[in-house]
Amino acid sequence: MKKIFSIAIIAIAMIACSKKTDQQPVQDTNVMKEEPTAQPATGAAAGGANEGLTLIEGADCLGCHKVDAKLVGPSYQDVANKYTVADTDKLVDKIINGGKGSWGEIPMTPHTGMSKENAKKMVEYILSLKK
Repeated sequence: MKKIFSIAIIAIAMIACSKKTDQQPVQDTNVMKEEPTAQPATGAAAGGANEGLTLIEGADCLGCHKVDAKLVGPSYQDVANKYTVADTDKLVDKIINGGKGSWGEIPMTPHTGMSKENAKKMVEYILSLKK
C-alpha cells in the first residue's frame, strides 16, 4: 500500500511540475518599462514639487537614491546643494540618458522611457530640497 501511495505522490508531482504557464519570464533591464504618472494632488500637497515626488516614488529612483542619505547614488539633498535651477536641463538629461562621473564611478541608469516633462518635475522636487 505504501508503494502505491508513493508512486501516486511522485506521479502527481511530475504532472504538476511539467505544466507550462503562459507567463513570459521577467527580464531584468535597466530601461524603465512604463513611465510613472503623477496623480493629481489635493490640498496642501498640490504643488509642482510634490508632483515630482509622486513621479519619483512611481519610478525606480528610490532603489538608488534617498532624500537625506547616500545609497548607491547621492542623496537628493546633496544633489540639490550641488546644483541650481540653471542646471535643470542638465539634470533632466542625466535622468533620461544616464551618466557617470559626477558622483563617482557608479553610473546613473538611463531612463529612456521618461518624458522630459516628467523628468523636469522630478528635478524641480529635488532642487526644492536645497538647504
